[in-house]
Amino acid sequence: MILSNRPDVVNGWVENPTPRRRKYRAPVASRALTYSSYLHLDELLACQVPVSEGPEHDELLFIVVHQVYELWFKALLHEFAHLQESLEAGDAAAAGAAAKRILTILKTVVAQIDVLETMTPLGFGSFRGRLESASGFQSAQFRQLEAVLGRRDPSMLEPYAEGSPERTAIAEAMQRRSVFDSLLRYLAAAGHALPAGALDRDVTQPLPPDPAVQEALVMIYRADPAAGGVCERLVDIDEGIQEWRYRHVKMVERTIGARPGTGGSAGAEYLRSTLFRPAFPDLWEIRSRL
Repeated sequence: MILSNRPDVVNGWVENPTPRRRKYRAPVASRALTYSSYLHLDELLACQVPVSEGPEHDELLFIVVHQVYELWFKALLHEFAHLQESLEAGDAAAAGAAAKRILTILKTVVAQIDVLETMTPLGFGSFRGRLESASGFQSAQFRQLEAVLGRRDPSMLEPYAEGSPERTAIAEAMQRRSVFDSLLRYLAAAGHALPAGALDRDVTQPLPPDPAVQEALVMIYRADPAAGGVCERLVDIDEGIQEWRYRHVKMVERTIGARPGTGGSAGAEYLRSTLFRPAFPDLWEIRSRL
């Protein structure tokens, strides 16, 4: 098949004057990628399927916001993996850039609550009963994020069937080093003395506050401003996570009050129990000593 009227262009190949040397020109069909096909918009925009009769007006908003949350959770998992790789490679610049992106995404996630709060209790109530056992507590990606940040709680696996991809992903995340573990490796590689137990601990177990680690962190902040700056980026992230939890609680209280959540969850009561529990307690404990 001739793709051009030029005599030197045959079947996509451009003949050069030098014998046996040809430069390939891609056929036109290979350049047909479009905005819609690249983003799979047909599939994406078909994913919003209300279950209420009518359907109720507010249900589309509810679906879209939660689907966007899941997309941001996917991006956060991607960025946290990059943050940990950068920390363990001793690349402070890359770690700082990853932390800044994570924090910016968290601000966006918090801002989405403003959108949800345009839905009144009556608006949510118009389709809430149709959600049956579905609940945000079943978000496997958020459970993975909690594991990446250091949560080690086997009960997180209970909502997911044995052998399911969701259960496997959460279990694997609890088997790997947390973000704080990666920070400690970065600090040790930078030449700072840390308690031996902090570096060779069993990462499948929770990481409680450690006075010896806190003492080392105080010394690092005072002696190495660059390393202290890396630590502060993790404080920023921790604060961003706590801000999202607080706004989430208030949104739930505003929408359903003290009623139980869907799927049998405790609703706002459980969410309140997650407040003021930092992911990196050692970085907060040293505030009064700096």
